[in-house]
Amino acid sequence: MLGIETLAVSFGDIQEASLRIRPIAKRTPVMTSRGFDAAAGIQAFFKCENLQTGGAFKIRGASNFVSRLSPEELKRGVVAYSSGNHAQAVAIAARAWGAPATLVMPTDAPHSKVEATRAQGAHIVNYDRLREDRTAIGKKIAAETGAALVPPFDHPWTIAGQGTAALELLEEIPDLDALLVPIGGGGLISGCSIAARHLRPGIRVIGVEPADGNDTFLSLEQGRRVEIPPPATIADGLRSPSPGELTFPIIQRNLERVVLVTDAEILEAMKYLLLRLKILVEPSGAVTAAAALSGKLPAGLGRVGLVLSGGNVDLDVVKELK
Repeated sequence: MLGIETLAVSFGDIQEASLRIRPIAKRTPVMTSRGFDAAAGIQAFFKCENLQTGGAFKIRGASNFVSRLSPEELKRGVVAYSSGNHAQAVAIAARAWGAPATLVMPTDAPHSKVEATRAQGAHIVNYDRLREDRTAIGKKIAAETGAALVPPFDHPWTIAGQGTAALELLEEIPDLDALLVPIGGGGLISGCSIAARHLRPGIRVIGVEPADGNDTFLSLEQGRRVEIPPPATIADGLRSPSPGELTFPIIQRNLERVVLVTDAEILEAMKYLLLRLKILVEPSGAVTAAAALSGKLPAGLGRVGLVLSGGNVDLDVVKELK
């Protein structure tokens, strides 16, 4: 099995996570579209995490992580840093387990995500992502308060939780030729690749990044973790400047390639999904559909799973779908 069981997360961890997250996370639907298939030249199966609790896949990792904390740790609370979806997920999980939550969010985070996080009762600390280090801020708060730091992607519990998306998809559609997954810090694609390669060893796992946030593409090309300046892409959930320390070795082992899409291609995919499938998908979640619609996938793919990772979109972005 390509030695994946020796990495940070095993398939058994993902199976266990699937049981832990059931009280909060939904088993999201898989959608199909004959029109999309004709336009993309594949048979697509969309894993609709845009319909997930909190509007994104992040609740899977957050609930798996928070569920593992002791009663004493829960009393001290949790802290996390995020542009939005992870923040909202941690706030939801913390509320469910009775823990106070502090979320470190950039000043330019989508307004809808900030307000949704605040609505869960979380305390929000803002920072300038162009000048300040969110990791340092989060660690400082954790050290001062004793709160547990919930990483957005670079932790085995988080990775295992995110992998449950592919576990569900392959349980429902077991004969996929390939799996397309968005890449930010790498938690989602790491967990999904482990689940997919265990259940279907020959599956082709392909990551998708925005062209202006191509840190994983460059890292794979150079064989080491590369850090890029803060990306300016519309895909706000994929703005991590580098892949994670834990996620990158998994990505190196399990991915066939990374495909890059432009912001214009992302917006076109969002528009297609809204008008033809009648589902609202955020820019970060639409990159897989963008890769397929723009003809950037390798030739010869038949049945392809596409993870639509989230659906939390500001109205200003929706207005651009003309």
